[in-house]
Amino acid sequence: MKRVVLSEHQITAACGYLGANLSAELKNETKTPVFLCVMRGGLPFMADLIKQLDIDILWDYIQISSYESFEGTPIVSLAKDVSIDLSERTVIIVEDVVDTGLTVRFLLEHLKKNFNPKRVLVCTLIDKIKARRYEVPIDYYGLRFEENEFLLGYGLDYKGLMRNTPYVYVPDEEERAKWDNELLLKKKAR
Repeated sequence: MKRVVLSEHQITAACGYLGANLSAELKNETKTPVFLCVMRGGLPFMADLIKQLDIDILWDYIQISSYESFEGTPIVSLAKDVSIDLSERTVIIVEDVVDTGLTVRFLLEHLKKNFNPKRVLVCTLIDKIKARRYEVPIDYYGLRFEENEFLLGYGLDYKGLMRNTPYVYVPDEEERAKWDNELLLKKKAR
């Protein structure tokens, strides 16, 4: 491990801070606000964040993946859509990290086009601004990360691994090589 970026204590403090501020902003909503978790990475953050709210909420999740094709074209794939009524409700997108902005851009357009929300806010644990390719609004963030390094833990993964690490860190190359080797061995064993 190169270094820890957010310790367990810092994550707890960020969730408390964000929960208090979101509660204050949303306390007078006429319709119950909806917290929308972006799966899979957003799950640990969403679970800890909603415990810090002192307002009534609804919550749901959406599962998408985004990547760039070999030609450099951005591709977003929707695996599971929203399942509750968002009409005229404030929706809070809960993301583990916003880096390129592609996923958030897609979600903002998708929700506004298909669900008629009152407004959509974006809440992320980590705003990775140096990686941004698409300008998107970030209404709430726990940490503004200035470097463009690979982050891991607390929902952030490496090929599906390490999501359950209770803190966020920058892995070193030796760790990544070890995991690549383990995944290769598992694949060969099948």
